[in-house]
Order: sequence, then C-alpha cells, then structure tokens
Amino acid sequence: MKKIVLASGNKGKLKEFAQLFATMNIEVVPQSEFDVPEAEETGLTFVENAIIKARNAAKYTGLPAIADDSGIEVDALQGRPGIYSARFAGADATDRDNLHLLLEHLQDKPTAERTARYQCLLVYMEHENDPTPLISQASWEGRILPAPIGDGGFGYDPIFWVNETQCSSAELSPEQKHAISHRGKALQKFMAQFSSNEQ
Repeated sequence: MKKIVLASGNKGKLKEFAQLFATMNIEVVPQSEFDVPEAEETGLTFVENAIIKARNAAKYTGLPAIADDSGIEVDALQGRPGIYSARFAGADATDRDNLHLLLEHLQDKPTAERTARYQCLLVYMEHENDPTPLISQASWEGRILPAPIGDGGFGYDPIFWVNETQCSSAELSPEQKHAISHRGKALQKFMAQFSSNEQ
C-alpha cells in the first residue's frame, strides 16, 4: 500500500484526504507521525506556501507529500487577509480573533461591498526535488456577513455567506460543505489529475 504524507496536523483535513485516497489503496499519514518540523511559510502566494509545506514534508519523511494552503480573500480589503488568514490577528490568533478583526475592518461596508471568496491550492510532490508537482486550485464565492451565524465548520465559516445554499458556511453539514467548498472542488480536480498520472 502506497503511503503519502499530509503536510498538516489538521484532523479534519487528514480525514478528508484519507477517505479519498482509500479508494485507490493509498494510505495518508499526517506529518506529525514523523516529527516533521513546521515549515516556515515565507511565500507571498498560496501556491508558494503549499509548495514550501509539501517540499518540507517530503524532505523529512522521504515519502510523497501533499499540502494545501487556503484562506479567504475580501474584495473591499484588496484580497486580504489572503495568505495571512490563519494569522490575521497575530501569530497566536484564534479563529474567533481573526473573525472579529475581519468584521471590524468591514463594519462600515454595505452588503454589496462585502464580496469574498475562499481559495484553496493543493500541491502534491513525489519527492523533495520534484520539478513538476501536481497543482490544483479552486475558489468558493460568497460574502462576509455582519455577524456570525451557525456553529459548524471552522475559521471564517460563521461569517461566510454561501449564495447557492442561502446560509452561512457554518450552517452546512460536512457533506454539503465538502461537495461545494473550495477545498472540496480542489480535491475533486486533484483526484482526477492524480488518477490519470497513476495509470
């Protein structure tokens, strides 16, 4: 059984990837099982940071690695917080801290000016020096609500209004979210690329 290391310790991500790869007889293991040091995300784009994380995991484990970098872009803030979504309110910020800071920045903005999108970039590398990593990208359009609604999901989900379902991302079931989210769509694209490469 082939092994792929996930360049993340996020249990939700691990579960998602593990389920998808299980159908192809591939085991996904978190980098924490190998004591991989956290990569320093010095890139200026989602794709650069995903490559940094995948390369770091492949280097320390000797296994193929998959990484994602994702975040939320708000048009009224010129695409911020973007790559800094997880640390928008500081290095040790909680989801709640980040969410409230974003609401502060938008408090005077009317509904029409609160457009936003989640972005997800996935990168797969066969080894540390893989010159042609598989890269998959997808986005999820919505807008920022004036206050949190719902208690599911994580990150900015309680303030991210989803047009197609007419509710916040935090009100969706995991299955609903996975079918339409930025990560769900990027994973679907990635699996198609990965499957054709493996044949």
